[in-house]
Amino acid sequence: MEPFTTVTGTAAAIPLPNIDTDVIMPKQFLKGIDRSGLGEGAFHDLRFDAAGRERPEFVLNRPGWRDAAFLVVGPNFGCGSSREHAVWGLKQRGVRALLGTSFAGIFFDNCARNGLLALTLDPTTVTMLMEVAAQPEPAGLTVDLAGGTIATSDGRCWSFAIDAGRREALLHGRDHIATTLTRTESITDFEAGHRMRVPWLP
Repeated sequence: MEPFTTVTGTAAAIPLPNIDTDVIMPKQFLKGIDRSGLGEGAFHDLRFDAAGRERPEFVLNRPGWRDAAFLVVGPNFGCGSSREHAVWGLKQRGVRALLGTSFAGIFFDNCARNGLLALTLDPTTVTMLMEVAAQPEPAGLTVDLAGGTIATSDGRCWSFAIDAGRREALLHGRDHIATTLTRTESITDFEAGHRMRVPWLP
């Protein structure tokens, strides 16, 4: 996975509550046998009408927000089915972090497994970030995972907390397998000791 250390980019506000994974990645984009083309599927029905025309009112179709690196989202983002494609599609669109008050549990774990930072913040902070993201002139944010801060270009700053294991994996770009392999020596020692303790087992 791509490490997440300090990332600067534009933030887009998507304040609607309960945006489910079918909205993030509609079912017609689940037919492939690989991950190709999922960036096109992300928020497809919000981005385009039935005739395939862009909806100009949707934030990711508006100048300045098309390539947003951060999404400031409403509560319970990622609810619904457990489709991992939703996270893959967001990453292919260049989204590096989601900032909100709450995320659906399976979606939140899928983010961690695929290197997409999802930060659970207090409502006051999210409200202020929504205001920043919705400004007529798109404003940039800098998310410093190592320092645990979110900063605006005009000097405002908020701190955040994140599980230490999740933070470490994101900083180094490790998925669960790579994280396990960092303890290869301990695993090997345990296996050798186990064979000595119970030599009658295969």
